[in-house]
Amino acid sequence: MAIPYGCFIMVVSRLGEDVRLGDADEDDEMKWTIPAMTKSDDLFTTANAVRVAVGVFHRRVRDELEDGVSPSQTVVLSRLDRNGPESIVDLARRERVTPQAMGSTVASLEARGLLDRTPDPNDGRRVLVSPTPEGHRLIRSRQDAVTTRVADALAEHFEPTDIEQIRLAARMIEQLAHFI
Repeated sequence: MAIPYGCFIMVVSRLGEDVRLGDADEDDEMKWTIPAMTKSDDLFTTANAVRVAVGVFHRRVRDELEDGVSPSQTVVLSRLDRNGPESIVDLARRERVTPQAMGSTVASLEARGLLDRTPDPNDGRRVLVSPTPEGHRLIRSRQDAVTTRVADALAEHFEPTDIEQIRLAARMIEQLAHFI
């Protein structure tokens, strides 16, 4: 195969595990060659790809839901909707923020009527927070809107084999999140 003079090319050979990168010279020969990625390079490249993909997905979802609920408020509502009442200290620990920051988030949700505070039945000194009926409705509405939008995109733009790969990747990304 003739390579046009001056054309920048990259050839990856899985069999030889070599990567050639460079410009074609006048005789269609490569000017230089670099070694294949190391295992750590491959891991870094994969980690970066996951970070970018999750970030793009997250931004698209956030832009889709213009209802005035911040990402941190959404996380708190979702966690409480899934797991039930928790103390502010426990929420802060799980989300890796200070109790003061979590207290501020909880206070803003409470002011909007989305969270209630109740005494901990096992420890009268602690207070538990949980979603109000309106908080449950809001978070489920948001989840349904996102799920519908993703399902529509999958149906419109992906083949069944691609959808299966995405389903498996989603499960692995969730597992990965537990180790970070």
